Amino acid sequence: MRDPYQVLGVARGVSAEDLRKAYRKLAKEFHPDRNQGNEKASERFKEISAAYDLLGDAERRGKYDRGEIDASGQPRARGFGGGGFRPGGAAGGGAGAGPGGPFGGFGFDPHAGGEDIFDEIFGQMRRNRSGAAGAGPRNANRPMRGADRHFNLKIGFLDAARGCKRRLTMPDGKQLDVAIPAGLVDGQQIRLRHQGDAGRNKGEAGDALIEVTVEPHPFFVRQGDDLHLELPLTLDEAILGAKIPVPTIDGMVAVSVPKGASSGTTLRLKGRGFPLKGGASDQRGDQYVKLKIVLPEKPNSALEKLIEGWVKSNKYDVRAKYTVD
Repeated sequence: MRDPYQVLGVARGVSAEDLRKAYRKLAKEFHPDRNQGNEKASERFKEISAAYDLLGDAERRGKYDRGEIDASGQPRARGFGGGGFRPGGAAGGGAGAGPGGPFGGFGFDPHAGGEDIFDEIFGQMRRNRSGAAGAGPRNANRPMRGADRHFNLKIGFLDAARGCKRRLTMPDGKQLDVAIPAGLVDGQQIRLRHQGDAGRNKGEAGDALIEVTVEPHPFFVRQGDDLHLELPLTLDEAILGAKIPVPTIDGMVAVSVPKGASSGTTLRLKGRGFPLKGGASDQRGDQYVKLKIVLPEKPNSALEKLIEGWVKSNKYDVRAKYTVD
């Protein structure tokens, strides 16, 4: 995975608030609801979500900045990141580090003994050639972290909005209770620590990585942390105004429609959207209700006569500006 700061287009010293704003802007742009059928946009959205999943957590962000974990959230192998050695780059404070050092770019721990230094250098060279975890008697007994396990979980739209718990059955029959946070984004990954494969030589277990798919809703559409809804309106409600029931993720609420409302009129319900990721527990996006006037399914002669009589004395041109010279 790429550097999460680059994925979100922000500098390393960015504040938590600006980080969240950058995430919301990109999530809204590449959200699958706005890019249906666009596989590249879907992959970009997942990359954005994974990057914010790491940097949006202050503790994990600190570990990444210190080089303790990599861009996917995995602990770095011993010798990388903080005071070990790094191929082709400088080590954390060790003499002889960097491309111009005597070991061709392999830095080392200046406090280690000479035998340990060369064992680390040549052990790393063997690992680079073979892809193995290491060779020799010193590596054979080292604690090794277990592999991560990857799972997929599908939940409903309202479950993602409100948060829920789901039980996941592992291949070995073990069951895990997964807490779905309110406001979860489609494609977001949840990490369950130490629920992956067992480690070797008393090494820690890997993690369970669960990618969550959110099913679409029949009439709600999510854009970032906001919700959008197209709501039918009767002719009399549009002309005379009315108080009508409107569905929200919290249940039905009464909303006032002004007199003379036209199709396309949009009403804003503040704080009725999804919880803001990284914000306070009571901070939420908004819901936008777009009105759509719907006539009776069957022709109504009384309504037709009424309109005909009204038009004769109240003719108005709604398309006057739609002219081409």
